[in-house]
Parts: sequence; C-alpha cells; structure tokens
Amino acid sequence: MIPRVVVAAPASGSGKTTVATGLVAALRRRGRAVAPFKVGPDYIDPGYHALAAGRPGRNLDPVLVGEDRVGPLFAHGAAGADLAVVEGVMGLFDGRSGTRGYASTAHLATLLAAPVVLVVDARGQSRSLAALLHGFRGFDPAVRLAGVVLNRVGSEHHERVLREACDEVGLPVLGVLGRHAALEVPSRHLGLVTAAEGGSAARRAVAAMADLVEAAVDLDAVVRLAEAAPELPGAAWDPALEVGTPTAGRPVVAVAGGSAFTFGYAEHAELLTAAGAEVVVVDPLRDERLPERTSGLVLPGGFPEQHAAELAGNAALRAEVARFAAAGGPVHAECGGLLYLAAELDGQPMCGVLDARGRMTERLTLGYRDAVAGADSALHPVGARVSGHEFHRTVLEPGQSATPAWHWRSAVGHAVSEGFVWRGVHASYLHTHPAGAPEAVARFVSRCARTAPWRSAS
Repeated sequence: MIPRVVVAAPASGSGKTTVATGLVAALRRRGRAVAPFKVGPDYIDPGYHALAAGRPGRNLDPVLVGEDRVGPLFAHGAAGADLAVVEGVMGLFDGRSGTRGYASTAHLATLLAAPVVLVVDARGQSRSLAALLHGFRGFDPAVRLAGVVLNRVGSEHHERVLREACDEVGLPVLGVLGRHAALEVPSRHLGLVTAAEGGSAARRAVAAMADLVEAAVDLDAVVRLAEAAPELPGAAWDPALEVGTPTAGRPVVAVAGGSAFTFGYAEHAELLTAAGAEVVVVDPLRDERLPERTSGLVLPGGFPEQHAAELAGNAALRAEVARFAAAGGPVHAECGGLLYLAAELDGQPMCGVLDARGRMTERLTLGYRDAVAGADSALHPVGARVSGHEFHRTVLEPGQSATPAWHWRSAVGHAVSEGFVWRGVHASYLHTHPAGAPEAVARFVSRCARTAPWRSAS
C-alpha cells in the first residue's frame, strides 16, 4: 500500500511544479519519506523533485515504457517511502497527439488509482471556476478529482468568491496561494534551468516552494487523500528480472554527468548494474580522462549548448572519447550526447567522432516517435522497434549518416531517417527510456564485456 496523490492542472503554466515540489519538500520537513514522480518524458522537473525529496525524481510514461510497466515502476520508485507525489504534465487530459488522452495525467491517475488535486491559475476568474471544475470532474468518471489548490489569488475578496465557486460543485479547497514572483526559478529555451546547474538558486527556489506550500496548503488533508488510495496489484519492477543473467566480468561503463549532461533516468544506471556493468560517472566539464578500464560510454542528453566553450576547453577528454570511439568502443549517445560527439557545436570544437556540426536554432523539435532501428548496433538489432521522444532546438548538419540509427514516419507521413551508427557508436536525437527496452541495455553491456578495457594516455 503506497499512499499517493497526483498534482494536475487545467493547462500548462498553472503552478503544478510549484505545488508538487513544495508538497514534497514540506512533507519531508514533517519527517515523511516522499517519493516524487513526473508524468511524461520531462527531465527538468524531476531534478527539483529530487532536491525536495532527497531521493531520485522518477518519470512515468506509458508511451516510453509501456502501460503495463507504469504500476511496477511506480512501486519500485516508491520503495522505502511512506507517500508519493506525482506531478502531472500539461493539462489534466492532454496526452499524446492523435490519441484520446493516452499518456495524459488523467491516464496515469487511472493506472495508479490515485486521487487528483487540481491546481488552478485563478487570475481573471470568479464564479466561472465552478463551470471549469464541473467540466473537469465530469469529463472522465474514471478520474477522481478530489480537491483544488487555488493559485495566483489576488485578494481576500477574490479568495472568498473562488471558495464559493468550489462549494457550488462540492470540491474542497486544499490550499490558496497568492501571487509570488519570487518563486520563479531560472529558465531558458527549453524550460527551467536544471537543478544541477541552478546550484544555490535552485535550492533556494525549492525552499521557497516548501515555505509557501507549508503555509498555504492543508498538508494533513492532502495526506488523508493520499492514504485513501487503494492498494495497487502486482509486484514492483525489478531491473534484474528485466535484463536476465548478468554479463560476467563487470565491464566499466562510464556515464556522462555533471551540469552539461543531466537528462537521464534513474532506472538506466540500475539496469546497467543489473546487467553486470560497473557504472562510473564522468563529468566532461571537469574530468580530463575516461575512467580506467572503461569498456563502454553513455552520453545522455542535457544542455551542452550552454556549456560549449567549457566542453571545448577540455581537449584532453574530447580526444580520449574520439580515440575510444575510433577503436570500436561502445558508445550510446542521445541528443546532448549526440552534439558532444559532433565535430563542433555553435563553432566550438567537440569530439569529432561524427562528421557533423551542431547549431542552435529558433525552431523547437518536440514529440514522440515510433522508431525502427536502421542497422545492427551496440544497442539494437536492425528492425528493432522503440518509442522515443525528441526535445531540442538544435540542428545537426548533415542530419544523418550513411547508416542512420532510426527510421520513422512524421506526423504527416514523411519518411524520416535520423542519427548515426558507426563502429560501436549509436548516436541520435531520440531520447529513449531504458526501462522500455531493457534488452538494449543487456545487449550494450554484453558488447562492453567484449571490448578491451580502456587505458588512459599518460
């Protein structure tokens, strides 16, 4: 039995992150162990959740991992906690384009049988709030809308009118937040600055959210809602069962981390370890050598474009990555990792593994992709199918190699080939969730075990 509550909203920008992060931090202050989750492929909010909870923030996304894994992954991520807070994505019923709400917050709430707290941006509203709440509560009877947090309330009179509107539809008001510009955290072209980059500013923002929620939200009422959620059937996700018999030899897999490479899932390291690897973090902004005995390299996404000069300045590590890849070492690179392998990024030299150049643009590329592997690689056999997600404002020129990593159809039916497979390198803009394809992790570790351990040049 895992007490749980979902924090949702009618639309993006309503204050979900403030309320969810503040709830996690405020409940932790009360001595509760809180497991934080985020609906969808977001990498940024879970970093703030982790700061608030003191444990990893995790994602729940049926597109990327399959509907049947959502409950088990939730149970795995909530192990050792006495309450879970799940932050939604976009509006409550907004899911994957072209579906009727698949992978929406409402979809996840039904999979988890969790009550929903709706955060409403009340600016410019009075009694019309009643109509909005009536519609959201009745739209899908499977979703239990259990309470409301009113955000950006302008005055005592405004609050009174809004409470009367909530009373008309019989929904309890669990909290009332005013207009607090001081809670804004640093942002950039893809959203918030990551918690790892935000440093003390991120910690101050989380503390301010906790202060606000502690003062403005009835925490006891939220806990009672969470405790009323029914028991979830089935066993928790187990990475060892997902990957099977571990590879012998404990090959070292270096995983890029630090401020430039923050877009990863906690389950990735867990699967790598279960598959037999020894996971060692390397920071391309600071470390000048690959870890000794490295037999595989994972370059996750992040914001390398914000750190291009510093990455370029670490010529020693760039050269080692290039030599490792040229020698056939297995390399798994996604989005930011793809850019790091390019010849240059916004005019700054990168590793030069790929004959391509990256640059920032004004155009946002965003969306789920159903992809087919274009070639045998360290991760996938040719023809393997995965679901992934793109999220970037950069372009790579040329955008594909003679051996693309993936093929898919665009929303309008155009054939798309994307990414690079070269020797042991699999590099692409496509973000995947390793829990959705554990066989790829096992294949990668097996390939690493057959690779001669790397010895850094002295």
